[in-house]
Amino acid sequence: MTSLHLLLFVFVAKIVAAADRDCGVLPITLWSGEKSRRTSMLKTPVQLVVIQHTVSPACYTDQACESILRGIRIHHIVDLDFIDIGTSFLIGGNGRVYEGAGWQRIGAHTRGYNDKSISISFIGNFNNELPTSKALKAAQDLINCGVYNNYLTKDYELVGHRQLSATQSPGDSLQDLIETWPHWKKFD
Repeated sequence: MTSLHLLLFVFVAKIVAAADRDCGVLPITLWSGEKSRRTSMLKTPVQLVVIQHTVSPACYTDQACESILRGIRIHHIVDLDFIDIGTSFLIGGNGRVYEGAGWQRIGAHTRGYNDKSISISFIGNFNNELPTSKALKAAQDLINCGVYNNYLTKDYELVGHRQLSATQSPGDSLQDLIETWPHWKKFD
């Protein structure tokens, strides 16, 4: 295969992946066994992406990630009295993106911003280390797919959770990294 053919193949593969309206996200029904309980709809496209971490153990397999996600969901519903899991999307160290509230439902992730943003939460604690390269790539692919499918505006802004709330999320290491990403915005 020539370099030109390889380049064309990669370009087409990226377009096909971006064209997937679900963006390769594992639906909540598949990892939790039931539909989302959230019914309030998010007006899209939104302009804000909030990056978070779960401060749970990290996970690197589908089975481990899904077990952690079910625990987070139960915590949100039972202990925090949320309707359902609050985060829009969660990403495991395996590079898999899991649906929480998703693209179209209002989540409960950042007080004052839930109805005008989506959140992406990396599973684990990222104060002293970064998510896996697979997880970081999955987040960037998810954002690109969100723009392509008009869930996010082309001029979206990206922030760490700590920039909007009194929290350490998304962790020191991850915050430092996202400040180098395109569309990162400094909030005063």
